[in-house]
Amino acid sequence: MHYEIEKIRSRFPALSIKDEGVSRIYLDNPGGTQVVDTVVESISKCLIESNANIGGSFVTSRDAHQVLNDAHQAMADFLNSSPDEIIFGQNMTTLTFHLSRSIGRLLKAGDEILLSRMDHDANISPWLLLAEDLQLKIRWLPFNLDTYEFNLEALDEILTERTKLVCIGGASNLTGTINDVKTISAKARDLGAISFIDAVHLAPHVSIDVQDIGCDFLTCSAYKFFGPHLGILWGRKKILELLEPYKVKAAPSIIPGSYETGTQNHEGMAGVVATIDYFAWVGKKIAADYCIENKNYRDRTKFIYAALNYFFEYENILTSRLIKGLNQLPNLQIHGIKNKEDLSRRVPTISFTVKDITSGIIAEKLGKENIFVWNGDMYAVEAVKALEIHESSGVVRVGAVHYNTIEEIDNFLNTLEKILVSSSKLH
Repeated sequence: MHYEIEKIRSRFPALSIKDEGVSRIYLDNPGGTQVVDTVVESISKCLIESNANIGGSFVTSRDAHQVLNDAHQAMADFLNSSPDEIIFGQNMTTLTFHLSRSIGRLLKAGDEILLSRMDHDANISPWLLLAEDLQLKIRWLPFNLDTYEFNLEALDEILTERTKLVCIGGASNLTGTINDVKTISAKARDLGAISFIDAVHLAPHVSIDVQDIGCDFLTCSAYKFFGPHLGILWGRKKILELLEPYKVKAAPSIIPGSYETGTQNHEGMAGVVATIDYFAWVGKKIAADYCIENKNYRDRTKFIYAALNYFFEYENILTSRLIKGLNQLPNLQIHGIKNKEDLSRRVPTISFTVKDITSGIIAEKLGKENIFVWNGDMYAVEAVKALEIHESSGVVRVGAVHYNTIEEIDNFLNTLEKILVSSSKLH
């Protein structure tokens, strides 16, 4: 494919930074991506021109109110929803804890919650704590340790008439697997259960249409898709209105304000608008050919989805190159989908371990070469336990996104090979 990598990289100021003449290679993206130039500009503009609380009869307050309206509309376009179904918060974890208390008011002792062994702990611990408080039963959906995917036939055996809530990740932040949340949501709906999708790791890579997925709740985090540190919760309107939010008396009684506790991060929300506009810019100016398959959506959504489809095709190239290179290194095991024909079911997040070399040492040595990666359990506590790597230093996680280059991938692979060769000589 023809990919406009230079145009795209020009929109990210951090990509041009060098440390003592050495360029930074950002492969730490699953922990947080770099931000678009207009995000910085929009945050600054908000703080200078509309730095006030909402509800006032003066110009800065009116402008602040418009910032909030624009942010809700932007995320509605990103997820194909209504703006009043969008709730902003500090991060996905905080929003999930918050909402879990309201959902808990619908549950009673003996009701069941389905959780996944593949998920980030932010989509596990809030529900475990709720179950402890209300004497609920937890059922677990395991993943196949050979394929790194769920067996959805097993799901039918785990779900029961007492299942009231199904909580699943859209994509694993450890293995990179994209899960079939549409089918899982449909199975939950057939039982009358609420479905809650953690799409934090999915959102930077895949277009998300909550109407098509058919879930009841979906969360994501702007700092994972090239924006500021904010979390976003989408909720189906009829369920949000059914729930009783935890709020102060003076807070609005209607959605979304009834769930947005306290003063919001206005400048962050201004940054979110700029982030969404960046996707739309790519879709309109660079990835116009990808608009055809999304022609039935409203304009900004059509452009957003075109950009994400364009990115996904390019990211598959990066993923393929990463996997091919890693497979050539001795004593290295990739924990995730590896077959080239199956790459459409994974994002370019690759975790691996190396026999007799701790992941922490590898990450540290890569860091000294200005190649940024993560190591550890990535908060995917249940996943590393299932993979039996929790007693070591976990995995090395390499996460590419659409602004990474093939040259950066090759640089990483060459550097990693030198590290492993030099480390093996010490044993």
